[in-house]
Amino acid sequence: MAKPVLGDRSLFPDLTCVAYLAHAAIAPLSAPVRHRIAEVSASYARGGMSGFGEWAPRLQQVRKDIAGLIGASPREIAFVSNTTHGVIDVAFGLRWRKGDRVLLFEGEFPANVTPWQQAAKEFALELCWHSLEPFHRSADEGLAELERALDRGLRIVAVSAVQYKTGLRMPLPEMAALCRRYEAELFVDAIQALGATPIDVSCGIDYLSSGSHKHLMGPEGAGFLYVAERCASSCQPRLAGWLSHQDAIEFLIRDEPTLRYDNPLKTGAQVFEIGTTNVIGIAALGASVEALHGLGIGAIHAHANAYLDALEHGLVERRFASHRSRASTARSTLLSVTSPDGVPPTRLSAELGKRGVVCNTPDGLVRFSPHWPNHLNEVPRVLDAVDEALAEIVGRA
Repeated sequence: MAKPVLGDRSLFPDLTCVAYLAHAAIAPLSAPVRHRIAEVSASYARGGMSGFGEWAPRLQQVRKDIAGLIGASPREIAFVSNTTHGVIDVAFGLRWRKGDRVLLFEGEFPANVTPWQQAAKEFALELCWHSLEPFHRSADEGLAELERALDRGLRIVAVSAVQYKTGLRMPLPEMAALCRRYEAELFVDAIQALGATPIDVSCGIDYLSSGSHKHLMGPEGAGFLYVAERCASSCQPRLAGWLSHQDAIEFLIRDEPTLRYDNPLKTGAQVFEIGTTNVIGIAALGASVEALHGLGIGAIHAHANAYLDALEHGLVERRFASHRSRASTARSTLLSVTSPDGVPPTRLSAELGKRGVVCNTPDGLVRFSPHWPNHLNEVPRVLDAVDEALAEIVGRA
């Protein structure tokens, strides 16, 4: 099978649109991912239980590849079903004290809000809400606000690596350093970054969760949770399952009866692997991660931003207002814009879709999110589609 090449979408032979710019929503599946799904499915079809026996051990390589993607150790990685699952695991799996304070940001995607709200009710925590606007103005201003909050006492800061609505890339290393200084922990929702925007947990990130269906370009229903080894003692896994125990499967593979219910729980991330794994989904994610490793996340990030540079310029010329950061260090691979006056974002997105340009509309904005298969020569066609869509909308207004 051909190797992935920046700007070459030949590994997506069934993709029919002119430009797929919705990787921040759901990514199309590449030929290697589809092939991996077929491989695993065929193995299960041939042998049922033997299919599991063949593929379950191979998931350990996926674990290693994911760990390598974020600068972690494989033992710090647990497979989960999606980003929210990982957030819930941590929100309900920490050793809380009554009155512990959790910092949340207004404007975050709800996946990184609702679990903390529920945990606050359950464990009598205090939620501290802060605005993202200082970070939009400058990293220094945002960090100064964060330090003031930390100085008042926080147990954990929960933040998205990239803000889903505007594409703002948060200064995670600096946030982690501040959290360490004030003896707080940092939880990161990474789904709008991983696969296209570099993240290295060795900067001091304590917990990180991500699903696979956006920039990691895997299928839905697969993901992972990172728990730093140093945080193992902070965990009290209230939602543990049968596979959370040490030696959990011994009673299934020994000649003599060994079933017992008092085996100690695992420590660290893998205590959160509570039951049967989505073998097909994780194996397919592994195929995509292999491609991402081959291309390099830094190269993908630069490639997508060259595309967005050209697209943003054309949209601003057409009176769209860009929400992309002016600071290159605060840029992800998302470009969100406000439509010209009187143009409903959902209507514009629908008209663009008719013309072969796929984007989406989070919370009143129009969002474009390219990835490694997108070629710069798509941009003039995208802008032509925008012109046609605007003419259609205004003409019928």
